[in-house]
Amino acid sequence: MASGGLFRAYQRFFLTRPRVTLALLFALLAFFAYHAKDFELDASADSLLLEDDEDLHLLRQLDARYETRSFLIVTFNPYADLFSDEVLSHLGRLRDELRSLEDVDSAMSILDAPLVKSSDVSLQEMADDVQTLESPTIDRERALEELTESPIYRDLILSRDAQTTAVAVFLKRDEELSALQTARNELLIEKGSGQLGPDGRRELAKLSAAYEEARDAAGDRHHRTIREIRSVIDGYRQHAALHLGGMQMIADDMVTFVKNDLVLFGSSVFVFLVFVLTLIFRKIRWVLLPLMSCFYACAIMFGMLGLIGWKVTVISSNFPALMLIITISMNIHLAVRYRQLRRDMPDESQLALVSTTLEKMVWPCLYTALTTIIGFSSLVLSNIKPVRDFGWMMSVGLAVAFLTSFSLFPAILALLKKTKTEHRQREEVPLTEGLAAITERHGTAILVTAGLLAILSGVGISRLTVENSFIDYFRENTEIYRGMKLIDQELGGTTPLEILLDFDPDPAVAEEDEEDFYDDEGYLDDWEDDLAGDPAYWFTPFKIGRVKEVHDYLDGLPEVGKVLSLASLIRVAEDLNDGEEFDGQELALLYKKLPEKLKELLIDPYFSFEHDEARIVLRILDSTEGLRRKQLLERIRADLHGQLELTERDVKLTGALVLYSNMLQSLFTSQISSVGTVMVGIAIMFLILFRSVPLAIIGIVPNLLAAAIVLGLMGLVGIPLDVMTITIAAITIGIAVDNGIHYIYRFREEFRESGDYAETLRICHANTGRAIFYTSTTVIFGFSILMLSNFFPTIYFGVFTGLAMLIALLASLTLLPRLILVWKPFGDGSGAPGRISD
Repeated sequence: MASGGLFRAYQRFFLTRPRVTLALLFALLAFFAYHAKDFELDASADSLLLEDDEDLHLLRQLDARYETRSFLIVTFNPYADLFSDEVLSHLGRLRDELRSLEDVDSAMSILDAPLVKSSDVSLQEMADDVQTLESPTIDRERALEELTESPIYRDLILSRDAQTTAVAVFLKRDEELSALQTARNELLIEKGSGQLGPDGRRELAKLSAAYEEARDAAGDRHHRTIREIRSVIDGYRQHAALHLGGMQMIADDMVTFVKNDLVLFGSSVFVFLVFVLTLIFRKIRWVLLPLMSCFYACAIMFGMLGLIGWKVTVISSNFPALMLIITISMNIHLAVRYRQLRRDMPDESQLALVSTTLEKMVWPCLYTALTTIIGFSSLVLSNIKPVRDFGWMMSVGLAVAFLTSFSLFPAILALLKKTKTEHRQREEVPLTEGLAAITERHGTAILVTAGLLAILSGVGISRLTVENSFIDYFRENTEIYRGMKLIDQELGGTTPLEILLDFDPDPAVAEEDEEDFYDDEGYLDDWEDDLAGDPAYWFTPFKIGRVKEVHDYLDGLPEVGKVLSLASLIRVAEDLNDGEEFDGQELALLYKKLPEKLKELLIDPYFSFEHDEARIVLRILDSTEGLRRKQLLERIRADLHGQLELTERDVKLTGALVLYSNMLQSLFTSQISSVGTVMVGIAIMFLILFRSVPLAIIGIVPNLLAAAIVLGLMGLVGIPLDVMTITIAAITIGIAVDNGIHYIYRFREEFRESGDYAETLRICHANTGRAIFYTSTTVIFGFSILMLSNFFPTIYFGVFTGLAMLIALLASLTLLPRLILVWKPFGDGSGAPGRISD
């Protein structure tokens, strides 16, 4: 029970002066409602990256070094012959319209691809006259052959069957954003190494704020540009099937998904709650009171997020639905207890009934709130910022839900008149009555079934993976899915991977091997030191040979789509040279003779003379059946070190594929730590509440089993964990344990009166069991509403969390009471009548 002094103070404040309480509460609501205007969404790529990932730092360095530009891809699948005058004319006009957009730097298509083999113009002459499909002297048959067979263009801008092409739309580079990102990254590296002092931390905070502001502004521009691009391509849909793809489009559409999910989940859950409350209580006050608490708690939370500057991401986009579900559950428990007291004590005043309701419910509700907070707060152990933020966000939200339920709800209820005593038919729920009977009569079967399910769940959990296809995150009718699928199948893959080859010699052996190195490289005997400063002489047979070896190995992997490197251009040149390979002099001469425009397009993105390195860019076929990113990366590293004899210093892997794989592996690790944290935290809460080790174990086991069954089921059917489902176990245990707390708390209270375990079981199933059924049903269907999302991780999260809550409901009303009957934690109860059968 609540301590006398504390509860009397609470009672005086919230119950004896309800109007003053409501005035203060609505003043608080007005304050936070004002700040709700600053509520923001964040679906940027940064939000799903590990902040301390060394591969992320390397990729950002490479992006700055090679001036990587953001781009979008417009796929173009014409209804007529692609190389006909009419279709090429449509394609040209589409490209020109895209180029004319304010935020577009350039747009390139097959019409702009420099043609070497199908042109009769020499490389020297191309310096002033680069030949393309738009050149009047180009033969289209030869051009088609070159574009479909060229190591550069094949599967990049034209599919092998010449039916699908694409326009690459490069967005203008944001120099301010790039400078802020570079400066911020340098400080983040220092912070990760522990070398960042107080001044550096203040500078990092300042730069981070400026960076996020610039990033958001760039996101707004990109959103406008994407909308303009879609408007442009809509004008050509009568000529071709067009799809928009690219990481910028995916990020922008994710913001739209998050916004839609916020509105859809919130409104759907609201409608559902109205229906459920009406069905359960059939009284307008018991519909409006809980809904007012829900609205109040969510409004406060939106304002708090806006005030603090917390942004909602894909992962936390379902927080309003969760807030509604959890708040309504707490209010249902209060309403059910009040109504029971109203029937049991018809002569008590309204104030006394409300006061008694609060006195009996404040501690179990407080501990259920705290255990659920523990469940969500365990997510802060994750290395992924949005997962961490989601944990903090929901922890604060639960505190708001509890305070709202025990301030607004009783203050309004205290002002309402006491209703007349209701003469109603029995309120028992057939399911809870049936579960009570099963628990009494078939206890052994319940324990054996629980044991078998635990074993089966262990087998399934051992098969869990965190490998999944990014393309499968989206419904097939979304543009994201259709665009990614087409690009993946026809235009060389979707997820980028970069291989960095370092040719800088080891200082320890450089002097010893210098003579042999240069001889092997094909340098002339009269090599002059001043030539070392000329990029042309970087191109040696040794370096190009190594690039070719790595390029060919990667190109032979079934999971790999398009591969681009210096080898692509060199092989085009060798084809013109009757297939003969170049020596060192010829490679240097080739580089010198190549027009600057071709260098910028075909060479500069793939080598850095300053850093003595070559860059190989490839894309993974994300729709490959059974793709396992981690295993693929491990195999590539092993083969490069083993088969090609490259050391770790010689080669590095980075890119979106590596970052995404790192994030998924981090999720798996955080799942283990978060579940462990939840278990320890909840065990401590049970020990504090009940001061009994047996009761702590009894309260935890059913909920742990529910989480294990769901995770085991996912493992058995082959559904991998992802950014959303990774949180199921911690959240399930945190929320479902509320059932155990309410049941055990009420069981202890009733057992003091009856002294008989079987009789107490029946009493608890008839009252607390009914409240648990109502709240669990609300939670289950509330989570099921997440199935309406376009984002499959959200769908899986809703389905499997709802399933876990269903299992937790059944376990709380069968396994938990059966463990109480077996363990007898409140004494042997031998003095009371009643028999517990097996």
